[in-house]
Amino acid sequence: MHKRYHSWGHYPRFDQKGVRLHWRTEPLPLEPESPTSYLPFGNGRSYGDVCLNRGGVLLDARGLNRFIAFDRINGLLRCESGVLLDEVLALTIAHGWLPRVMPGTRFVTIGGAIANDIHGKNHHSEGTFGRHVRRFELLRSDGHRLICSPTQNADWFRATIGGLGLTGLIVWAEIALKKINNPVMDVETIRYDNLNDFIELSDESDKAFEYTVAWVDTSAEGKYLGRGHFIRANHAGSDAKTIVPSKRKIGWPFELPVSLVNRTTSKIFNALYYRKLRDKRNSRQEHYQQFFFPLDHILDWNRVYGSRGFFQYQCLVPSTPYGQAALKEILERGNKGGMDCFLSVLKVFGGHQSPGMLSFPRHGMTITLDLGYRGEKTLQLLDAFDRVVQSVDGAVYPAKDARMSASFFCRCFPRFRELERFRDPAFSSSFWRRVTEGK
Repeated sequence: MHKRYHSWGHYPRFDQKGVRLHWRTEPLPLEPESPTSYLPFGNGRSYGDVCLNRGGVLLDARGLNRFIAFDRINGLLRCESGVLLDEVLALTIAHGWLPRVMPGTRFVTIGGAIANDIHGKNHHSEGTFGRHVRRFELLRSDGHRLICSPTQNADWFRATIGGLGLTGLIVWAEIALKKINNPVMDVETIRYDNLNDFIELSDESDKAFEYTVAWVDTSAEGKYLGRGHFIRANHAGSDAKTIVPSKRKIGWPFELPVSLVNRTTSKIFNALYYRKLRDKRNSRQEHYQQFFFPLDHILDWNRVYGSRGFFQYQCLVPSTPYGQAALKEILERGNKGGMDCFLSVLKVFGGHQSPGMLSFPRHGMTITLDLGYRGEKTLQLLDAFDRVVQSVDGAVYPAKDARMSASFFCRCFPRFRELERFRDPAFSSSFWRRVTEGK
């Protein structure tokens, strides 16, 4: 079938052929003797070309959307790979369970969460999503089915977690959940003045708070470089008052011809948002949806960047003085380069090692920046960021990339050749060809 398949960043953009999957017991709908490559596609919430396969076929897994088993006593859920995190929460929250790792949107599929080994605001306490996957079924293009776990087909288990959908189709998965008292979060927001303050707050908070993250004012300069709002939270106790989530949705009904995000609007937004916190500290209780998924209340918010799309650049640098200097240089270069950024997030990753062979998170500090695509100027700025990251042996997140060079990718992920040994010969992606073949 033909459908408008694209990534969340809308860059790159091209017509893409896809075929809908419906039953987990059926073989893959591959064309015999065809040179075409295939790639599993979840819900298109990756930002770049990791979920695209130009010239090939996407295996649309959203039709694999059934629950298989839910152990309400031990908190184990088995479901097909096309089930959305939103659908998981609708089932499990009522029974006092939720996934142990939650990304910034609830509209990702379980298969996509595994393939990109997603992370959340609690990496320092829980690590990546892949650490809580107990097992899954992998369907290869030759028809073979493998049950993979840390003890069964363990090498395939490690290759598939963070394996970008290249080892085969994840048919179903079993994940471990976390027990909670209710859907309420105890949240504290602290306004801080610069990057050094952020690091001190992170060191202080990671021991007592399960969730930590910061919004950064990217327009700040000088002694205020890196200032922002530090947000930390725990699950509320059993005596918390009931909070009903807001059902109000703000939406963008159509894609704008030009971006609303520019140097002027981003400066105004950043300044106003930084000052919206009247007191230096604010404590409150929030529904989990408001805390974990604030942008999900704005439907199709990616359309504000216009028809040219945008990049979400996420990099990781070590938690060392060199890494701190690299973060400062990225923010300074962004200011000088005319960076127009509304959404910017800063987080410290803990020492939990992911089981994934090609997983992005590792111990260090990570910053995420949204930048509208302005042509060559934007690409040059992102290349400059890459050079800074490379100078401290950091990395860029593949799930959000659309332009890093093959040589830089090989530096970030030297084990990519191991993954190539497990890649299904019929599977490929625009991202993989770009970073391994330079195409």
